[in-house]
Amino acid sequence: MDNYHIISSEALDIVTIYNIFYENKKLKLSEASISNIQKCKAYLEHKLAKEKKPMYGINTGFGSLYNVKISDTDLSQLQENLVMSHACGTGERVPESIVKVMLLLKIQSLSYGHSGVQLETVNRLIDFFNNDIFPFVFTQGSLGASGDLAPLAHLALPLLGKGKVVHNNEEYEAESILNEFNWKPVKLEAKEGLALLNGTQFMSAYGVYLLLMSHKTSYLADIIASISLDAFDGRLDPFHDLVHAVRPHPGQRKVARRFNEFLKGSELIAREKEHVQDPYSFRCIPQVHGATKDTLDFVEKVILTEINSVTDNPNIFHEEDLIISGGNFHGQPLALALDYLKIAMAEIGNISERRVFQLVSGLRGLPAFLVDNPGLNSGFMIPQYTAASIVSANKQMATPASVDSIVSSNGQEDHVSMGANAATQAFTLVKNVDRVIAIELMNAAQALEFRRPLKTSPLLESFLEQYRKVVPFIKADEVLHDSIEASIQFLKNVDIEIEELFLNSYDLKSE
Repeated sequence: MDNYHIISSEALDIVTIYNIFYENKKLKLSEASISNIQKCKAYLEHKLAKEKKPMYGINTGFGSLYNVKISDTDLSQLQENLVMSHACGTGERVPESIVKVMLLLKIQSLSYGHSGVQLETVNRLIDFFNNDIFPFVFTQGSLGASGDLAPLAHLALPLLGKGKVVHNNEEYEAESILNEFNWKPVKLEAKEGLALLNGTQFMSAYGVYLLLMSHKTSYLADIIASISLDAFDGRLDPFHDLVHAVRPHPGQRKVARRFNEFLKGSELIAREKEHVQDPYSFRCIPQVHGATKDTLDFVEKVILTEINSVTDNPNIFHEEDLIISGGNFHGQPLALALDYLKIAMAEIGNISERRVFQLVSGLRGLPAFLVDNPGLNSGFMIPQYTAASIVSANKQMATPASVDSIVSSNGQEDHVSMGANAATQAFTLVKNVDRVIAIELMNAAQALEFRRPLKTSPLLESFLEQYRKVVPFIKADEVLHDSIEASIQFLKNVDIEIEELFLNSYDLKSE
């Protein structure tokens, strides 16, 4: 069982999820989870046999059709119709890595025993996860309110032998993949379609993935900014712990201490400076980068609460003999958090581009545009344009999606979160930030060469030694697109211990 993760009531955290994927673990239900699912299902069957009163989505229509009673003989067809009719996604396909997170989070939510599903249904989702069978899910279609209806419908379609999947990098009709594994389509029973479609697993899966992306980007931004600081002949005074002890935001203090570690032993940072202050993009790195880290800590708390919750509707409480129609599928907590993440990560790109601008400006003994013989050579003039273009695009995407709403389902669903839009926007935005900091790395590494023979710290010299294997010093004009793309790929391949990324900002050294 070493290569299994046991689905239980034990809370998932980001490090656990990372390790499930990094170690390619398979899933298995705990005995307690099996019992929870079976007890809830048995209670629902008893309730349907005993009572004939309307129970939303169980023996009624959906949305504004909530008052349409469905006969007992049609309850299974009702659920299958729900899945098919709601599979209305469009746009780009969701990356398979995020679809796999969706499967994990849907399994976790159903395992608590408040959803009324068959054990067979949950086990088939586990089969998909364990065999890397990824349903086609699309980025557009969710309002983030009644859960992620369209994306989750596409996630559920292959259970019925419908829709398409990817397996071993090949596309299959769902019916054919079921045949290949000798599986029969699941025959959905009362409440199951609703349990599969109601929920926030599209937004949540993006949220989990974005936290992993953003923490790595934030960490790399610190490393790259420390190289820029040394290349710009900057001062370390603004990173003194006393400065941050009197304004003790946790992220701010963490960044300041990290910079002192990164720059320890640097000949450049230790030499006497002619200038008494640096521009804000250098001097205020702890305050700006640190505020983003504090934001990520907040977003992480929201995401962790969500992924360890029951988010379908109605909720079944078999011990209390209650079936309650509520609103746990509404994505407002996620929408606000993801919008906050967008803004915070956009700022990492904004301040990075400003450092690029300073580095190419011919200041502090650096040549204009970081190249010999400027004029004949344009040097690093235009990569700054590229960074500026990207950060402006990010400013547009950072506009909060959650302040928007639109009426749906004939007025029954009259306020929606738009959290799904926030999620997909954030995914694009963070990838954009990776491109901006890659451009900063290219500029900072180039600038540092003009400071030789003085060296930066041993840690940063080691980092740059690896970087120079893929992006050499630029002596004269050449196609810089290739260097930018190589820089992006270099950062993508940097491996950072997950515990280092998720070392909580509040875990500061004792005073």
